[in-house]
Amino acid sequence: MPKRETGELILRGKTWYCRWYDHKGIRRQESSGSQKRAEAEKTLRQKLKAKDDGVPLGPDVGKVRFPEAAKDLINDYQITGKRSIKVAQRRIDKHLAPYFGKVKMVTITTTEVRAYIAKRQNDTVLVRKERRWQSDDGRWHHEDEIRRPVSAAEINRELTTLKRMFSLAMQAGKLLHKPHVPLLRENNTRTGFFEPEQFQSVRRHLPEAIQPIVTFAYITGWRIASEVLPLQWRQVDFEAGEIRLDAGTTKNGEGRVFVMSDDLRTLLKTQQTRHEDLKKAGHLCPYVFFRLVAEKRGGEKKPHCVKAFTKVWKNACRAAGCPGRIPHDLRRTAVRNMVRRGVPE
Repeated sequence: MPKRETGELILRGKTWYCRWYDHKGIRRQESSGSQKRAEAEKTLRQKLKAKDDGVPLGPDVGKVRFPEAAKDLINDYQITGKRSIKVAQRRIDKHLAPYFGKVKMVTITTTEVRAYIAKRQNDTVLVRKERRWQSDDGRWHHEDEIRRPVSAAEINRELTTLKRMFSLAMQAGKLLHKPHVPLLRENNTRTGFFEPEQFQSVRRHLPEAIQPIVTFAYITGWRIASEVLPLQWRQVDFEAGEIRLDAGTTKNGEGRVFVMSDDLRTLLKTQQTRHEDLKKAGHLCPYVFFRLVAEKRGGEKKPHCVKAFTKVWKNACRAAGCPGRIPHDLRRTAVRNMVRRGVPE
């Protein structure tokens, strides 16, 4: 009976084997992979603890390799409906997988993780290729290729992905423990705001189809990629004077209602006029913001939902004399403007 509760160690040749009984009373036996009794005792204690915690144990415990753990992570993202699944896949394919290869997860120790961090800190990221542009005063500017070190935030996101892989492997009973994964200190607090004249200057340098998008974000503070660009006319109610975001489309999953201001109503009425003109021309477009794109050279231009405008945004910021600004600065500016008007946070 004591052996059923505590298990036992058996020496075969020079290798110690662990023998214990699972929760069904079935005897299990597995090599500890060590010739030292102390290491074998540690392995046996881990298996007994896993049995007490209800973690399923089998002959393949500890044998899971990095590609399998990465696949389990992507499956978890897909099942839970996480929108960052493509970002996680890119981090794995571009950085984690080339470094760790096909090793067993149990061999990835804290020392190995620190070596990965050191390697990533020595890497660089391409910021901008060689380019030329003309400013308002007519002068031409030249810029060579610019690279920057990988930021602590980028490395931490990769390490968080690795930590999640270990956690999922333990939940599935494929691992009994995970290493400590140290994170770097981040200093990425942004304080970017647009003053009214700066915003107007940037807006003037943007294409006509993009100007109403940034104006809408400047007034509402909504997230451009997930809330402004996918906005459809069914979410706009002129009679009630409201714009609604459906539940599940926001970052926290909750719906949201924004009351129209005079400026916002004027903006949306202008977009509605453009929408009616497209309808008369035989083009139906459910999106509030769109751009006209020809499917082939010389073909008829048709309305399409705007997916991104990164390049024209950067060019407009440079031409306006405020390079380095990001679209999310519009959100911070909108919140600050509302607070100044007395709107409670």
